[in-house]
Amino acid sequence: MVDELAGAFLRQHRRYTSRQVAAMAGIPMYRARRFWRAFGFANVADDEVEFTDSDVEALLTLIGLVRDGTYDEEHALLVVRSLGRATARLAESQAVIGVEALDQAGVPREERADTWRARADRVVPDLERLLVYAWRRQLAAAAGRVVDQETATVRLAVGFADLVGFTRLSRQIPEKELAALVERFEGRSADVVASSQGRVVKTLGDSVLFVADTAAEAADIALRLVEVHARSRGMPALRVGLAIGQVIGRMGDVFGTTVNLASRLTALAATGTVLVDPAMAEELAGDGAFVLRPVDRLVVRGLGELVPSTVARS
Repeated sequence: MVDELAGAFLRQHRRYTSRQVAAMAGIPMYRARRFWRAFGFANVADDEVEFTDSDVEALLTLIGLVRDGTYDEEHALLVVRSLGRATARLAESQAVIGVEALDQAGVPREERADTWRARADRVVPDLERLLVYAWRRQLAAAAGRVVDQETATVRLAVGFADLVGFTRLSRQIPEKELAALVERFEGRSADVVASSQGRVVKTLGDSVLFVADTAAEAADIALRLVEVHARSRGMPALRVGLAIGQVIGRMGDVFGTTVNLASRLTALAATGTVLVDPAMAEELAGDGAFVLRPVDRLVVRGLGELVPSTVARS
């Protein structure tokens, strides 16, 4: 039954072993496996017939990008790895949503696979088109941001928003209710960040990491996050830490001292407040939209002593 369901989404017959696919692509097995592992695919036995014409086409496409000099091998692997990570999470979420839709429609558990297989012809082409549409739009926006960067580092405002008391709450409410709360938190947070010219880097269940180009944009996002979630019934209070400085961007993620500082400030922020580092406070000082109040000198783990400030709307 699982094989039949997988076939409905693959939309091609499995007809090749891994060795046959590698041979058709004209590369040794070790190299084919490097690409498959980068995609996040598990190893299969050499004699298992698990692969389709699409697997052959994908390998030929990758090899072509390397042979014509578009990418070297390592950059091709980075491209594949980023695709694998993004699509794995996407596929997992869509599978869960699909099951929830079947439950909502009253489909019995024992009939799920058959019903979903029957729906695959309707669902897969549309999801495929939407995936390519969203990717092209996101790629256009990302290319516009990074095309003029001279290095991998860029100056950004970084924010962490964290639900207070989430661990304790997770032990007190049913799993289904907890999942709904997390989805509501992530969805509304993403709406706030996107509508205020920011970008969500990642969500971690009870927290969200975002970046913005300016201190004012980041402060507005942080305050809106606190305000929006405060109006949501049953949602724990929020606290936010902000820092601004050089950030290393890689594989859709951000790293560096500025990111670490924002994370540390979040842990030190009082419930319902936004705590900013001195550099961000200095940039916001002349902005009449905000009021800054220095707090006592704090020891920030791994980063020494500093005097952060709370920020509020004027």
